[in-house]
Amino acid sequence: MFTEAYAMGTAPSSPGQGPSGLGMFFPLIIIFFIFYVLIWLPQKKERKQREEMRANLKKGDKVITGGGVHGIVVNVKEDTVTIKVADNVRIDFSKSAISQVVKTS
Repeated sequence: MFTEAYAMGTAPSSPGQGPSGLGMFFPLIIIFFIFYVLIWLPQKKERKQREEMRANLKKGDKVITGGGVHGIVVNVKEDTVTIKVADNVRIDFSKSAISQVVKTS
Protein backbone atom coordinates (compact mmCIF):
# COMPACT_ATOMS: atom_id res chain seq x y z
CA MET A 1 0.00 0.00 0.00
CA PHE A 2 2.74 2.49 0.80
CA THR A 3 5.02 3.41 -2.03
CA GLU A 4 8.71 3.92 -1.81
CA ALA A 5 8.37 7.67 -2.61
CA TYR A 6 6.10 8.19 0.37
CA ALA A 7 8.49 6.39 2.66
CA MET A 8 11.41 8.53 1.46
CA GLY A 9 9.63 11.84 2.20
CA THR A 10 10.98 14.19 4.82
CA ALA A 11 9.81 13.89 8.38
CA PRO A 12 7.31 16.53 9.49
CA SER A 13 8.91 19.28 11.54
CA SER A 14 7.78 19.81 15.06
CA PRO A 15 5.74 22.99 15.71
CA GLY A 16 8.31 24.43 18.12
CA GLN A 17 11.10 24.63 15.54
CA GLY A 18 9.63 27.27 13.22
CA PRO A 19 10.94 30.83 13.00
CA SER A 20 9.99 33.19 15.79
CA GLY A 21 7.40 35.93 15.27
CA LEU A 22 10.05 38.64 15.14
CA GLY A 23 12.19 36.54 12.81
CA MET A 24 9.39 36.39 10.27
CA PHE A 25 8.80 40.16 10.34
CA PHE A 26 12.45 41.23 10.47
CA PRO A 27 12.87 41.39 6.65
CA LEU A 28 9.68 43.47 6.38
CA ILE A 29 10.96 45.83 9.05
CA ILE A 30 14.25 46.25 7.19
CA ILE A 31 12.45 46.93 3.87
CA PHE A 32 10.18 49.50 5.56
CA PHE A 33 13.23 51.23 7.08
CA ILE A 34 14.99 51.37 3.70
CA PHE A 35 11.91 52.89 2.02
CA TYR A 36 11.60 55.42 4.83
CA VAL A 37 15.21 56.54 4.56
CA LEU A 38 15.51 56.50 0.76
CA ILE A 39 12.05 57.74 -0.28
CA TRP A 40 9.94 59.36 2.44
CA LEU A 41 12.61 61.46 4.18
CA PRO A 42 13.89 63.17 0.98
CA GLN A 43 10.32 63.83 -0.19
CA LYS A 44 9.43 65.31 3.18
CA LYS A 45 12.47 67.60 3.04
CA GLU A 46 11.65 68.66 -0.54
CA ARG A 47 8.00 69.35 0.32
CA LYS A 48 9.06 71.49 3.28
CA GLN A 49 11.39 73.53 1.03
CA ARG A 50 8.60 74.11 -1.54
CA GLU A 51 6.15 75.22 1.16
CA GLU A 52 8.76 77.59 2.59
CA MET A 53 9.52 79.00 -0.88
CA ARG A 54 5.81 79.62 -1.53
CA ALA A 55 5.33 81.23 1.88
CA ASN A 56 8.24 83.62 1.21
CA LEU A 57 7.04 84.85 -2.20
CA LYS A 58 7.22 88.62 -2.48
CA LYS A 59 6.63 91.33 -5.05
CA GLY A 60 9.33 91.42 -7.72
CA ASP A 61 10.32 87.72 -7.54
CA LYS A 62 10.80 86.03 -10.90
CA VAL A 63 8.93 82.73 -10.84
CA ILE A 64 8.07 79.74 -13.01
CA THR A 65 4.73 77.99 -12.65
CA GLY A 66 4.11 74.26 -12.91
CA GLY A 67 2.81 74.83 -16.45
CA GLY A 68 6.01 76.61 -17.50
CA VAL A 69 4.75 80.20 -17.42
CA HIS A 70 7.57 82.64 -16.58
CA GLY A 71 6.73 85.93 -14.93
CA ILE A 72 7.30 88.47 -12.20
CA VAL A 73 5.22 88.52 -9.02
CA VAL A 74 3.11 91.67 -8.87
CA ASN A 75 0.80 90.89 -5.95
CA VAL A 76 0.77 88.23 -3.24
CA LYS A 77 -2.41 87.29 -1.36
CA GLU A 78 -3.09 84.53 1.12
CA ASP A 79 -3.74 81.76 -1.43
CA THR A 80 -3.09 83.43 -4.79
CA VAL A 81 -0.30 85.21 -6.61
CA THR A 82 -0.66 87.71 -9.47
CA ILE A 83 2.10 87.33 -12.07
CA LYS A 84 3.02 89.77 -14.81
CA VAL A 85 3.90 87.76 -17.92
CA ALA A 86 4.00 90.63 -20.46
CA ASP A 87 3.14 94.31 -20.69
CA ASN A 88 -0.43 94.75 -19.46
CA VAL A 89 -0.85 90.97 -19.00
CA ARG A 90 -1.34 89.78 -15.43
CA ILE A 91 -2.50 86.32 -14.47
CA ASP A 92 -3.70 85.09 -11.08
CA PHE A 93 -2.31 81.73 -9.98
CA SER A 94 -2.78 79.63 -6.92
CA LYS A 95 0.37 79.63 -4.76
CA SER A 96 0.56 75.87 -5.19
CA ALA A 97 1.04 76.41 -8.96
CA ILE A 98 4.40 78.13 -8.39
CA SER A 99 7.15 75.57 -8.92
CA GLN A 100 10.26 77.68 -8.45
CA VAL A 101 11.68 81.12 -7.88
CA VAL A 102 14.34 82.06 -10.44
CA LYS A 103 17.54 83.45 -8.98
CA THR A 104 18.88 86.45 -10.87
CA SER A 105 22.56 87.32 -10.73
